[in-house]
Amino acid sequence: MSELSHGERVAIARLRALIELLPTILDRHLAGSGIHSFEYTLLEALHEADAGRLQLSALAARTNASLPRLSRVVSGLERKGLVVRTTCPNDGRATNASLTSDGERVYLDSTPLYDQALRSLIFDELGSEGTSTLAEITYMILTKLDPGHRFSATDDESDSSTDCAADPARLQQDCPADPIR
Repeated sequence: MSELSHGERVAIARLRALIELLPTILDRHLAGSGIHSFEYTLLEALHEADAGRLQLSALAARTNASLPRLSRVVSGLERKGLVVRTTCPNDGRATNASLTSDGERVYLDSTPLYDQALRSLIFDELGSEGTSTLAEITYMILTKLDPGHRFSATDDESDSSTDCAADPARLQQDCPADPIR
């Protein structure tokens, strides 16, 4: 097996640094909203889900979180009144996380902070050509790292392939919505 070139080592070192630094910096930008970036990611997933609800296992899959980590973060969101847990009515073994009306408000109020942070930190520097290149590069890498397309995303907003395989429509067809809003 061949060793990585100097350029490849530099690219990976920069990617690692980006992966480590971005959440911390996003946390600082979101501080005024009362949530951190991973909580934002969970609220966003629930906001996008049918009836604002996902099974915890689906939410964990969508966010690439372990169930113990997800459970801790959901507990924190519950204490803040942003999410509630309920038992799936048709599967007593499954637990749903549902976005509350306060959770929806916090998500919507924090989205401009999140978007502005990403714009100033990343997209303003890249411009449209750089953004397209970043999208292409990350997509190529994701197709290798995520062959099941749990995190798939395309540039066509109307494309149903952007649906996550962990969406409730796929995992919970027998579990009707029990929204708490």
